[in-house]
Amino acid sequence: MKGVVFVEGIITALVTPFNLDNTVNEEGVREVVRHNIDVMKVDGLYVGGSTGESFVMSEQQRKKVLKIVKEEVDSEVTLIAQIGSLDFDEAIRLGNLAKKLEYDAISAITPYYYKFTFEEVYNYYEKLDQALEYEMIIYSNPSMAGGDFDLEKFKKLLSIPKVIGIKFSDTDIAKLERLRYSFPDSLIYFGYDEIAIVGLTLGCDGVIGSTYNVMGNQVKEVMDLINEGKLNEARTLQHEITSIISEIVDNGLYPTIKQIITSQGAQAGKMKFPFKNLDEKQVKQALDIYNEIKRLNN
Repeated sequence: MKGVVFVEGIITALVTPFNLDNTVNEEGVREVVRHNIDVMKVDGLYVGGSTGESFVMSEQQRKKVLKIVKEEVDSEVTLIAQIGSLDFDEAIRLGNLAKKLEYDAISAITPYYYKFTFEEVYNYYEKLDQALEYEMIIYSNPSMAGGDFDLEKFKKLLSIPKVIGIKFSDTDIAKLERLRYSFPDSLIYFGYDEIAIVGLTLGCDGVIGSTYNVMGNQVKEVMDLINEGKLNEARTLQHEITSIISEIVDNGLYPTIKQIITSQGAQAGKMKFPFKNLDEKQVKQALDIYNEIKRLNN
């Protein structure tokens, strides 16, 4: 794997707590980090992804979050910094900061919105690689960012010297199986929470997801059950997790996760505009979902 020893397991796509004035809630960031490590028992944190609202944040806010998380975590768990941006120079600046802070790897979303050609996408990653010379995980999320690549295109991306793997946030399970089989020396992380069990049973190196902020320990249990050969129990638990995820999504994914984290004892803060916060009815629903998660723990 290009000489890199890396985490296998459950990685949380970290939320970013904000204040009502859209500033980063520093104490909240620290509390959410500790919540994930100490309560959810996750193996790593994916910082600055879509769950972290990075695409509505300023560069300075993104840098601030990277610094706070590293300061709080040090080397307790694996840290991956998502530095992708449509402004290539901004991505370089964020990548250089992640290097300076000694994140374990960087990650970059596929350039989005403009329906870039594969050649343009490849050039983006190649130039990031040349400029940063740091272990990088490609963030493939075709439903949000485009870039629905076939195996030959993934092969070309994985041939870039410092690209060590892919965060595969897609429901194309046949392609996921082909990726895992075709590139045994690359890291493959599955990024679809509702069917984490699929990625784990197909031999992915781990799973990265937003709902692990509130159910990371349950997903770790699914992984442990699989490793123990208890597949029926793993499927039953995944079914219960997926049912709860469906309720979270229906109620508003990110603000509901933040509300549940707050109910679990950490200060998860508000959403950044133009995201809206939960109304009174949604807050009540989020509390009901929190109680379902508590029952699942028992």
